[in-house]
Amino acid sequence: MVLHVLYLIGVGAFAVSGVLAAHKANLDPFGAIVLGFLAGLGGGTTRDLLLDRHPLYWLHDWVLLTVILGSAVATIGYLRFRMVPRRTLLTVDALGLAVVTVIGAQTAIAAQVNPLAVVILATITGVTGELIRDVLAGELPPLLLREEIYATCAATGAVVYLLLDTLGAPRTASTVTAAVLVFGLRMLAIRFGVHLPKSGRRTP
Repeated sequence: MVLHVLYLIGVGAFAVSGVLAAHKANLDPFGAIVLGFLAGLGGGTTRDLLLDRHPLYWLHDWVLLTVILGSAVATIGYLRFRMVPRRTLLTVDALGLAVVTVIGAQTAIAAQVNPLAVVILATITGVTGELIRDVLAGELPPLLLREEIYATCAATGAVVYLLLDTLGAPRTASTVTAAVLVFGLRMLAIRFGVHLPKSGRRTP
């Protein structure tokens, strides 16, 4: 029950981040709702397709779809009266990244894939929705592909969750620990402007 509630919070946070990105890109309300759904469902859908899991996890989950739609509509309504600072978008996004990444790790472990695949699938679950969101909102290059620490946070959280699960730690404790780690690392990176080094020398 607790895990499901956390998942709804994470997906709802991604839906909010999708609407905020759409607002920044001057999309209409319909476009904002579409972006909210894509941000919320993109990562999990990609993971399930890679795992060949059918039907897709959200096709019969009315609660999940209602949370996404409600979060998107509420955010659109809020934006009619007040502006949302960019830091709020980043904070909400970090919350979604933390929770959804851990859920991705749990799903991959349940599918009995190898440990490296668990980390890859968890990271994909965490970042794909944001990648889709940023591309469609015209945020180029997407947040994921910049030198900011983003996917690294997801991968680190996935590794920690996998280690705790291997050591037999309680599932709730593993979930909370890994999610807090992802969120904390992402917020520290935002707060102090921590960046990964670029992949090569700068061109003259």
